[in-house]
Amino acid sequence: MYTFLLALIYLAFISLGLPDSLLGAGWPVMYAELGVPISFMGIISMIISGCTIISSMLSDRMTRKFGTRGVTVASVFLTAFSLIGFSMSDRFFVLAILSVPYGLGAGTIDAALNNYVALHYSSRHMSWLHCFWGVGAVISPFVMSHALVHSNWNAGYRTVGFIQLGIAAVLTVTLPVWKKAGTRSVPVKQKALGLSGALKIRGVPFLLLGFFAYCAAEATGMYWASTYLVRVTGLGEETAAGFGSLIYIGLTVGRFIAGFFSNRLGDRRMIIIGASAMAAGILTMLIPGSTAAVAGLTVTGFGCAPIYPSIIHSTPSNFGPENSGAIIGIQMASAYMGSTFMPPLFGVLGSGITFSILPLFLAFFTVLTVTMTELTFRITSKNRSIPAANKG
Repeated sequence: MYTFLLALIYLAFISLGLPDSLLGAGWPVMYAELGVPISFMGIISMIISGCTIISSMLSDRMTRKFGTRGVTVASVFLTAFSLIGFSMSDRFFVLAILSVPYGLGAGTIDAALNNYVALHYSSRHMSWLHCFWGVGAVISPFVMSHALVHSNWNAGYRTVGFIQLGIAAVLTVTLPVWKKAGTRSVPVKQKALGLSGALKIRGVPFLLLGFFAYCAAEATGMYWASTYLVRVTGLGEETAAGFGSLIYIGLTVGRFIAGFFSNRLGDRRMIIIGASAMAAGILTMLIPGSTAAVAGLTVTGFGCAPIYPSIIHSTPSNFGPENSGAIIGIQMASAYMGSTFMPPLFGVLGSGITFSILPLFLAFFTVLTVTMTELTFRITSKNRSIPAANKG
């Protein structure tokens, strides 16, 4: 039964990734049909990110009240209906309104599932689950591409929306599985910790800054890879567009491979190994020429792979399972802030100075990630001496 529940969580992680790459894939056509400037995608993405940050912060309270299974099912339904609403819209302001439930659903399920897996499963599954998020994110652009060739962007959203609806239906039908499998006891405080309470715990501020820094580096590399290849190495735009996904590919493949080693090496070592690989990739990017840049981006993405899952998975052992729900929710909010605000900041710096500073920008946040996470592990070392229980 516990294995079947794990399969359902894998399915839920696919549903998390499905919407994430849909807007970017469809926007080159969407903005013209909606009659808005191309830059307006930033408005939609900012609304989604803002609501995701809010719901991540509230996730602990929602999970304590309704349980992980209730939050998961409700969130998937919320994103499904939002996507279907997108598919029926032909006005920008309608998309902006629908982005609110879209973001609220995404943040709640992300924090709730990450906490549940960190409490109940090994680091191997945490790594593979985030790999499955990548599977969902890979599927959507192909769905949108097919829709644009044979119909329109609305059809792309409709298809993904119905896929989400199907996943939500499966999760609803199998709700009893969560009750039967989720019998392993975890000490839980009756009252939610809250932001102020979490920040008073030693090590939490360092952890949040480290997670912010990691997500800033990951997102900036993904968003600006193609531009870097064109502006700095002179690679053609069409070729650069293809190679621009190398960080993302390295990330997804790396998480699959990391799952085979994470249980043996542990979260702390996996973070250090990942950051070291990122550093090697960044240094390679400094070598002149497009070949070195392409190789560097791939290695950087590969290095990113274990860091996010390992930081999340280490939270219960670092701060106690009774606090992990609140802290992971705040971590998710910190992650979204890093991935939302730092790529635009680099865009301003790159335009004003030169895009060749991308490796230096990534190096700064990589060093900050390692420094802050190492401080966290040292501060919480006596908590980690207590063996984690109930992990399969």
